[in-house]
Amino acid sequence: MALCGAQAADAPARLEVRRTTDGVPHVLAADWHDLGYGYGYVQAQDALCTLAEAFLTYEGRRSAYFGADAKLTAGSTLGHPANNELDFFFRAHAGAGMIAAMRAEQPAELNAMIDGFAQGYNRYLGEARAAGPGRDAPACLAQPWLRTISADDIYRRMYAAAIAGGYARFIGEIANARPPAGATAAAGAQGALAALLAPRVGDQVGLGSNAIALGGAATGGDGAVLFGNPHWYWGGPDRFYQAQLTIPGKINVAGVSFLGIPVIMLGFNGNVAWTHTVSDARRFGVFELALTPGRPASYRYDGQDVPMRQADISIDVLGADGKLRTERRTLYASRFGPLLDLGRRNQAFGWSAQTALAIRDINADNYHIFRNYFYWARARSLDDFIAIQRREAAMPWVNTLAIGRDDQRVWYGDIGNVPNVPDRLRSACTTALGQGFAQLDGAVPFLDGSRPECGWQHDARAAHPGAMAAADMPGLLRQDYVANMNDSYWLSNPAQPLQGYPRTMGGEQLALSPRGRYGHLLAQQLAGAQSRSSLALARRTMDAVLDPLSHAAVLYKNDLLAGACVGAEPALQAACAQLQQWDNRAGIDARGALLWAAFWRQIARLPDAQLYRTAFDPARPLQTPAAINGADPRVRAALAAALQSVRAGGRAPDAPLGSVQVLRADGTAVYGGCSAAGYFTVACSHAPDGALDAQTEGNSYLQVVRFGPQGVDAHTLLAHGEREQAVAGGSGGEPLQRYARKDWLAFPFSEQAIAADPQLARQVLLP
Repeated sequence: MALCGAQAADAPARLEVRRTTDGVPHVLAADWHDLGYGYGYVQAQDALCTLAEAFLTYEGRRSAYFGADAKLTAGSTLGHPANNELDFFFRAHAGAGMIAAMRAEQPAELNAMIDGFAQGYNRYLGEARAAGPGRDAPACLAQPWLRTISADDIYRRMYAAAIAGGYARFIGEIANARPPAGATAAAGAQGALAALLAPRVGDQVGLGSNAIALGGAATGGDGAVLFGNPHWYWGGPDRFYQAQLTIPGKINVAGVSFLGIPVIMLGFNGNVAWTHTVSDARRFGVFELALTPGRPASYRYDGQDVPMRQADISIDVLGADGKLRTERRTLYASRFGPLLDLGRRNQAFGWSAQTALAIRDINADNYHIFRNYFYWARARSLDDFIAIQRREAAMPWVNTLAIGRDDQRVWYGDIGNVPNVPDRLRSACTTALGQGFAQLDGAVPFLDGSRPECGWQHDARAAHPGAMAAADMPGLLRQDYVANMNDSYWLSNPAQPLQGYPRTMGGEQLALSPRGRYGHLLAQQLAGAQSRSSLALARRTMDAVLDPLSHAAVLYKNDLLAGACVGAEPALQAACAQLQQWDNRAGIDARGALLWAAFWRQIARLPDAQLYRTAFDPARPLQTPAAINGADPRVRAALAAALQSVRAGGRAPDAPLGSVQVLRADGTAVYGGCSAAGYFTVACSHAPDGALDAQTEGNSYLQVVRFGPQGVDAHTLLAHGEREQAVAGGSGGEPLQRYARKDWLAFPFSEQAIAADPQLARQVLLP
């Protein structure tokens, strides 16, 4: 079919959008500006309200429309700070200076795409306003915060993505940092700071990914296969949007990006395919400032008193009476970065009369991230791809796995922007307070901010000031497999551990998560399956990666039940029987999966040293820890607590998973479980009723890619769909149904495949 504005096929358009099965847009443009224009237009078509609210956030104007104290409702890498905290932060850190600096670092082609993206967004906004209310009209069409945007909004959005592994995790602690004035604020509950530090991005520990790259040794010399599967947001501005972007002879790339980002961040072209997982490396550091006596806004550095930089910022706030008022605040910064007050989480790390903390985010001025993606989109080979990664060293908080056409090798690299803090510097420059911090997170560099020799080291080989050189970061090329499931770089392949890197990179000889252990076992099974072609291996992979098996249950369930169930009361005996009958999978008909999830949550709270009789052994990383101590009386207590928790939620312990874990949109049952319960196939609801909606985190975009005789051959799934209302029951639910039935989409990459798509719809935007 042809949409309004389509023209004859024999008259090439300057800019055309082709929508194929499940509404995936393929943007075909004549130049870079128009390519961005098309991408901005289709993102606005599918997610106008999400984008508009996000642009309001990054501009620092939420309080003017939603009040000061309300919090973000959508999940994102920003967590859930209050509106005024977000406003003060973005006003202080994402202003005109940052925008100018970021624009100056991009290639002209990418800046043209950014300009075009904003104009394409505005084009659709104008069309939506002209069309007015209706069944398919954006829900926010009448909202006063819906506005046209400029390129500045896109640069601010890019900045927000860059700082996800650093500043974004501490927005409230930065926005509220101020010198002490009288009584000290009450500290948070014990463990509050540890909970803040636990995630690498966002405020949910379960965010992450699975990635496996299988090389020629696994395909009989028929090239490589790549599986990528971020466990990510189903709603909000950081959820993935799938598209293909093409300028004939210049670029042809497909995959996904965050909403509001004008380049593909994870995907494939005709020569390479890549995916990401959240890295375990730390992307920020803390500096302890020794304050000038009697002057809590001044600190000692190299024997001198240095006044803190102060930025006086005003924001508009909507009051309960519907009127705007002005709220003013001073934000403080040191030579290292903004002041950070962790006192509400742990009083020892608050701003006192003697000490204060400053935070430095290595990515706060990393303006090469999206140009790196732009260059990757045009990579000609795996070697070219790796060379770009090493040259730019810009990846902000992710590992990268990649394959190339006509190449038997597979690539893993945690090569990006990481603070250059060798272990010897950490040892020489930590403080007593830093030693306490290390008990909460031993990988974050916590250094003495009064001594010049304790700053992050500068390496002339590094792409960014204060960062590690790419040559000193972990990377691995193999022909069997590489994999990462959010554990550190150490075991990208157990046959070749990567060792000798600084602690800031994440650590070595550390126990893997159950999901990580299973991922390597699965990779080894696939690599050893004697597939005789990449096609056969890709098919095996597509089947295997959607098997909702809990490896934690496989490893530990029997021992736990053997200890907890003997002599237990009748109610627990019934629960034990249910778990014993359960097949350790979170299938939609599984009876026991709900109870297992609650049980393992309780078990995971017990210290490993007391829980396992066989401790973790770095020489046997896929087999240990083992021999869980089911006889520990706390295990029976954990089962009783789990049973009570399930019942308190209004569910029967033997209820099928599919009676609870359903799409809120239409009630379709969905397989999978939370990563914390040991599942490789992830679907994790935070809703009290267990339904999957825009607040869900789990399998999001999935791809299995190989290169055959006809070029790139990719199969994809987009669990939450393209349109923002799909997960809430609006239009665009076809991809959700496809994911629920495990029906991989053969992605139409070539012009011939696009033209042959049975749901092809064309729209000419610029004739």
